[in-house]
Amino acid sequence: MEERSRSKTGFRFILVIPWLLLGSVYALGAFVVAFLAWFAIIFTGRYPEGLYSFNAGVLRFIARTYGFTYLQTDAWPPFGLEEAPDYPIRAPVAPRLEHYSRWKTGFRFIVGIPAFFMLYLLGYVWPFASVVAWFHIVFRGHTAGGTHNVISWGLAYQLRATAYFLLMTDTLPPISEQEPLTSA
Repeated sequence: MEERSRSKTGFRFILVIPWLLLGSVYALGAFVVAFLAWFAIIFTGRYPEGLYSFNAGVLRFIARTYGFTYLQTDAWPPFGLEEAPDYPIRAPVAPRLEHYSRWKTGFRFIVGIPAFFMLYLLGYVWPFASVVAWFHIVFRGHTAGGTHNVISWGLAYQLRATAYFLLMTDTLPPISEQEPLTSA
């Protein structure tokens, strides 16, 4: 088990405020971009490259910020939208598709009801696991591998669902493809 900083963990929800503020601005931009991309996909069947690149960067930023916020790492996340291959939390984003389904895009919020339901259910599980991890780290200096894996699994599904609702993929996010990390 990796030894973690107890003081950095103890004040994590204060320390993360700058990333959450910037993340809310990025998220607002991502939803505006997805709205514009919705029209582009409906009319042309293609996701414009610049819009896709912005939303891919937002997904990477969200992954790093959530990884830091929910105690997956003690490393300070970068503020930018770049890939940051040296950072321990990475979200690989597939290249944009050549052609997107106009029907799946047009009815995304109806077709995506199962993903909304799973987000609702999982939205209680992995944040609770991060509270358990917080107590583990503050009192023991490290977290249990199982707790770490639950958080990793929840974050992975959250990111896949976010990519789906940002129209970056036509495939509903599967639950079974989450691969938990084996150590904390």
